[in-house]
Amino acid sequence: MAILSTPRSAVQLASKGRPLKEHLFRIALLASLAIALAFLAMLLFYVVEKGWPRLNSMLWENQPSIRRPETSGIQSGILGTLWIIALTAVMALPTGILAAIYLEEYADRTKWYNKLIELNISNLAAVPSIVYGILGLGIIARWLQFGFTVMTGAVTISLLVLPIVIISAREAIRAVPPSIREGSLALGATQWQTIYRQVLPASIPGIATGSILALSRAIGEAAPFLMLGAATLVRFNPEGIWSSFTVLPLQIYSFISRPQEEFSILASAAIVILLAILLLMNSVAIWLRNRYQKRW
Repeated sequence: MAILSTPRSAVQLASKGRPLKEHLFRIALLASLAIALAFLAMLLFYVVEKGWPRLNSMLWENQPSIRRPETSGIQSGILGTLWIIALTAVMALPTGILAAIYLEEYADRTKWYNKLIELNISNLAAVPSIVYGILGLGIIARWLQFGFTVMTGAVTISLLVLPIVIISAREAIRAVPPSIREGSLALGATQWQTIYRQVLPASIPGIATGSILALSRAIGEAAPFLMLGAATLVRFNPEGIWSSFTVLPLQIYSFISRPQEEFSILASAAIVILLAILLLMNSVAIWLRNRYQKRW
C-alpha cells in the first residue's frame, strides 16, 4: 500500500485515474493562460520597441512641449501622478481599513442599516469611473469650490478606490480564524486589544495587497480627470494640493491624439514609464504578502 507522505504525492497518485474531461479542462485552462500571456507579451514588446528611442533622461527631466516633440518630456505628468496617488493613499486607506474593521468586528449584521451599507459598498465598487468624475466636477470642484486642483483630483480618486479598499480589507479580516479571536478574548483581552494585537497583524498581507492593487487601478485612470477638466499639457510641476496638475494617462491621451510621429513615440515611452510604476507597486504588494503571510 502506497504511503501518501505529502499532498503532492496524493495528487500525483490520483491523477493516474483522471477522466478525459478533467484532462481537457486542464488543457483549456493552460491554453487560456498561454493566450493571455501571449497578448500581454505582444503589447509590451510593441510599446517598448516603439518607445525605445525616447527612453532616456530627457523623458523625465523635460516638460512637455508642442513645438519640440523630439525633446518633449513628461515630468509634470509623473509628479502630478505621484501627488494624486500619495494623497489618495493618505485619504482612502485609513478610511477604508477602519470601515472594514467596523463592518467585520463591530457591526450587527442583522440590522437593516448595516445591510444597506454593505449593499451600497458592493454597488459602488462596480460604478464606472467616469461617474466619479461627474461627481467630482459637480460637488468637489464647483459646489465645494475646490477648483481644478490636485485636491479635487485626489478626493475624486479616493472615492473611486474606497469601495475596493473596504472590500479587500474585509476579506483579509474575515480570513483570520475565529479561534484566534476566541483565544485572545478567553485570555482576558478586550475586543480592541484582540483586533489591534491579533486580527490586524494577521490580516496585514491581505490588506496591503488589496490596497496597493486599488492604488494601481487609480494610477491608470484617465476618465475622471477628463471630466474634471484637468489640463493635458501642463508645463509646470504641482507645488501643493491647490495647484493645477496633469497626470500621465492624460498626457498619453494628448500625445496619441496628435498627428506627428514623434508624439506617438513619446506616448509609447510614457506608457512604459506608467507600466514600470504599476509593476513596481504590484511587486511591493507581492513582497508584502509573502513577507507577512501567516498560514493557519
